Amino acid sequence: MLWLLRHAEAVDGRPDEARPLTERGIDQAKAVGACLRRLGIPIDTCLASPKRRAVQTAQLACAPLNLEVETEPALAGAGFDAERLAAGHGETLIVGHNPTISTAVRELTGARVNLRTTGLAGVQRGELVVLLTPEQIGVIAAGQEAAA
Repeated sequence: MLWLLRHAEAVDGRPDEARPLTERGIDQAKAVGACLRRLGIPIDTCLASPKRRAVQTAQLACAPLNLEVETEPALAGAGFDAERLAAGHGETLIVGHNPTISTAVRELTGARVNLRTTGLAGVQRGELVVLLTPEQIGVIAAGQEAAA
């Protein structure tokens, strides 16, 4: 399974590559990690854009999984080949930016999505099998029942 995650909310400003997460973004990234752990999703490798907000998101999301984060320059904002990056890594979580992270989901599956900050997509053999919004991730992380 290949997981694609858009980084959490970051502060505005320059330089772009140095923008840190906001307090809300820190909470969002922690919720992703709690969600993945609660669902028992096995992640073998985490690849993140080298931009600060993506690295921070990946580190906070992967901490509950006891998983080290590897930075991948190809994820810094230009288009990338998700399958090539994940090849040989087992279950892989890719943490990047829009529009390229949403474009990668489309290229892999044909599905047109626009991942919001900390939106998460799970792709298996060309099929979009999981698509979680930040709100759904928060509910799962907290162990709550979703509102009807």
